[in-house]
Amino acid sequence: MIEVVDYDPIWAERFAALRSEYQAALSAAGVPVVAIEHVGSTSVPGLAAKAVIDCDIVVSAPHVEAASAVLVARGFTPLGELGIPQRWAFDAPERLARTNTYVVVEGSLSLRNHLAVRDALRADPQLRDEYGDVKRRVGAEAADVYEYGAGKNAIVQRILAAAGLSEDDRASIDANQVPVRR
Repeated sequence: MIEVVDYDPIWAERFAALRSEYQAALSAAGVPVVAIEHVGSTSVPGLAAKAVIDCDIVVSAPHVEAASAVLVARGFTPLGELGIPQRWAFDAPERLARTNTYVVVEGSLSLRNHLAVRDALRADPQLRDEYGDVKRRVGAEAADVYEYGAGKNAIVQRILAAAGLSEDDRASIDANQVPVRR
């Protein structure tokens, strides 16, 4: 079972604190950052979600290694791309439990995916609520995060289509929708 809870306004505050911490550390190290984005379901007001803050640190390709080094120095464990090109995942230190942090290449399909889902759900309350209902149902039935991801795939594809992503982009995202088992 995957616990999906009602939207909590504190999520926006938690993200703001993360963004501030990450921006300060990256700036101190001289790493240029394009953006630090709150993505995932906790970034959509009113959407039911797993209570985990997803954060994309967006950099240009030449700065991925430097941004990653800053996170490692702050206690993060690098996990690699996990099957999603141009998006590097990190296991957070205990003090930042219940967060997912990624270094993502500017303009990458991974970033466009995250932003498209977030923005489409923010713009369409009916689609947002439908997605929340699917998340609750699938979460209650799923044995693990892999089943949870697979169970949401059809509606995620609808969201991406509503956001205007091309058929080729949606097919590529579909191939990477469920996390790769390590």
